[in-house]
Amino acid sequence: MTSRIVSVLTLGVTDLARSSAFYERLGFRRSNKSDEEIVWFATGGTVLALYPWNALAEDATVPSEGQGFRGTTMAINLSSEREVDEFLERVKSIGGTVVKQPQKVFWGGYSSYFQDPDGHLWEVAFNPFTPVDASGKLDIRE
Repeated sequence: MTSRIVSVLTLGVTDLARSSAFYERLGFRRSNKSDEEIVWFATGGTVLALYPWNALAEDATVPSEGQGFRGTTMAINLSSEREVDEFLERVKSIGGTVVKQPQKVFWGGYSSYFQDPDGHLWEVAFNPFTPVDASGKLDIRE
């Protein structure tokens, strides 16, 4: 059996314009397929989508209320500790909230977490054991 490909990660957001601007200021490229109901960002092999929070919950047939840790994080891996620090400065400058300061971590890398305007958790990390290639893709081949 072949490996499955994660094609889209969709985040429920409370203010589509605000969240779209946040991700654009982080350097994500908005697709021209976006419209007033959904925003798409190409991220290499996977697409990041932003969709209204209540509409996404309705589509999934689950309640829209709830806060706190949601049991998931997304990650951006970078090529050095310096890049992690610089990226987090950018996050702070555009309204993101750093919830874990960048630091050396137990597994031997360097990591931090931030929240976007809707509280979605992102890890930003440098992993010396799993490099990123020139295009920014994580190389996990054995």
